[in-house]
Amino acid sequence: MAKLSQEQIELNLSKIFGWNLEGGAYIERNITFANFREALAFVNRVGEFAEDANHHPDIDIRYNKVKLRLITHDENGLTGKDFALAQKINQLLVSRPKAI
Repeated sequence: MAKLSQEQIELNLSKIFGWNLEGGAYIERNITFANFREALAFVNRVGEFAEDANHHPDIDIRYNKVKLRLITHDENGLTGKDFALAQKINQLLVSRPKAI
């Protein structure tokens, strides 16, 4: 999959709530849950989506805080895969009202 231009990145980023462009190279989202159990359940669901898509985010979990970073390592930049997975991850959060 081809690396996106800056214009394409900005357009895609405007369509996904909660994600930010960091370092000009990856998109990132930070989410806070009520407790560790909820954070871990969320990370496990993200893992299922990632496996299905064969596209894996960098995940950092610290008690009730989860940081996700997406980049297409093969392209050394952002591609449509990153934004597609970000949208799927956001869908998980719709059913979890405690996440912010």
